[in-house]
Amino acid sequence: NAAPGRPPPQHVRFLPTPGHDGATELVPTMVPVLAEHPLVRGPRFRRLKIGAGHRLDVKASGVFVLGIGHGNKLLTDLYNCHLSKVYTVGGLFGKATDDFSDTGTLVEKTTFDHITREKLERVLAVIQGTNHKALLMHSNIDMKTQEAYELAVRGLIRPMGKSPPIITAVRCLQFAPPEFQLEIHCLHETQKYLRKVVHEIGLELKSSAVCTQVRRTRDGVFTLDDALLRSQWNLQNIRNAIWSCQVKVQAEIERTL
Repeated sequence: NAAPGRPPPQHVRFLPTPGHDGATELVPTMVPVLAEHPLVRGPRFRRLKIGAGHRLDVKASGVFVLGIGHGNKLLTDLYNCHLSKVYTVGGLFGKATDDFSDTGTLVEKTTFDHITREKLERVLAVIQGTNHKALLMHSNIDMKTQEAYELAVRGLIRPMGKSPPIITAVRCLQFAPPEFQLEIHCLHETQKYLRKVVHEIGLELKSSAVCTQVRRTRDGVFTLDDALLRSQWNLQNIRNAIWSCQVKVQAEIERTL
């Protein structure tokens, strides 16, 4: 409502005007419609529908997409594309907690001196291979068909309905025991599921691990470059963000759906 408003509409009114001989004449004149004046009708926007995309819990951070007004329908169409999301997940070897995070109640301490980067990457490769099989199974596509080949070339093999959480790719970004950092590409996940993955990695390495950080760096077509910090929340920045993302959102919806 603080933005410059559009000019009020004009309409024709016959206004009395003194004539040459002293007589009053009615002259057609364009005047603004007072019913549309802000002092008469009040603020133009009284209700603004805002929809939330894939949510983040209180212990996670990163890209969080919102739909405003008509953007809510675009948001629904975009998430019907079942695009993957990317997270940076931090872990800490040697501890186990009740909620798999480093702030939970400590239930166990273990050694981690035997863990190497090669062992960690071997476990990550097994996780990725197992999830790749699940991805193909839930995609409901015959992998021997021409359709499957064309979808694979376009990168569109993904479950187009409900499925369990699926990790499409995972790699180790940093390894400095007891700390490590992973990059995880996934579908239909929750942040709690990602913390549990870190816990299970610790068990596979005959140790234990807790999650120290979950940060979403990409949500479908949206990346950190598209995100606005809290200090940048103003009308002009939000409008610019909507305009800059509109084209790639429409392109992805047309490509996938």
